[in-house]
Amino acid sequence: MKRGTAVRSAVLGMSAVGLMGACGGQPEQTPAPEGGDTVTTATQSLVPAPPAPFDSYLYIAGTLPVGGAVSSNTGTSANYEGFKLNVAANTQVALEVTHLGTGMGVDTGLYVYGPKTQYGYGYWPLYGDDDSGYGELSKIPLATFNQAGEYLVVVGWSNGLAKQYRLQASCVGGACVANPSPAPANAPVTLAAFPLDGTLNAVLGGANAYREDMYSFLDRYDFAWPYSTHATLDAAAAAVLARSEYKGYRNDPNPGTYTYAAFLPRMYLQFQPLHQAILDTYGESAANAQVKSYFREFSTGPNGDNWRTLNIILLPESRHVIVYEQTAHEI
Repeated sequence: MKRGTAVRSAVLGMSAVGLMGACGGQPEQTPAPEGGDTVTTATQSLVPAPPAPFDSYLYIAGTLPVGGAVSSNTGTSANYEGFKLNVAANTQVALEVTHLGTGMGVDTGLYVYGPKTQYGYGYWPLYGDDDSGYGELSKIPLATFNQAGEYLVVVGWSNGLAKQYRLQASCVGGACVANPSPAPANAPVTLAAFPLDGTLNAVLGGANAYREDMYSFLDRYDFAWPYSTHATLDAAAAAVLARSEYKGYRNDPNPGTYTYAAFLPRMYLQFQPLHQAILDTYGESAANAQVKSYFREFSTGPNGDNWRTLNIILLPESRHVIVYEQTAHEI
């Protein structure tokens, strides 16, 4: 991600599609089936999210259980189908249009909306993917649901081949894990980058317009966690510092550790509204949240002193790591 803009995370919505597409690996390689069929990729059009405003009731076809799967048929023209997904707070699932049970040549897109309110499921997808699964099928390896409720998982296809597809929802962490075990000692945290919530973008943007010499960045990462005990702040910090964009902080010999309440006065005044907004957005208790801070300073020449603090905020119950980088420079 580039460092020249205040919001390195993209706005929620269509940008989530590209991000999740980048999370997928190479399609699995299998021998060609008998009868001459071959696996082809990158030959179909992208499958975008349904047009906004999103009328979910045009697409509802059934219910998708966590830990289960549904099968349906593409019909003979490009279209969308949606399946209700009911989850408890802090549930984490993987969603995939699977190779097994899906007809050869089907090209899909996969989008998640919600939670449902009196106004529907919302206009913009929380998560989205085009081709991260097998071939041109779709896969979202990690979808974290902060709020309990009903969500809508929408499958779209560009080619109406009148073939079957299979949509699967697998529990990967959080509230859906039955009888979870304690986390092993030194269990690592594996981060996946996601777009920042639009409300936080707005708060951050307003604060960044306040002073020329003070600027901050905010990034969101999620991690799958199937254990009964929380991830550690040290494990979260290690995962963040392993990323190349934060390598400048690795040499801080004495990082500070804070409760979330004690972290508030360490934020520049104009950015302090982010403190509560982060908790509200991700449904975390301030008592659970923890912060580890790394500092560095450098000079770019006469009157060019820079001071930067990397604040790694662990939200252990909701399985998020928020990275708040606070910068100041000499004018």
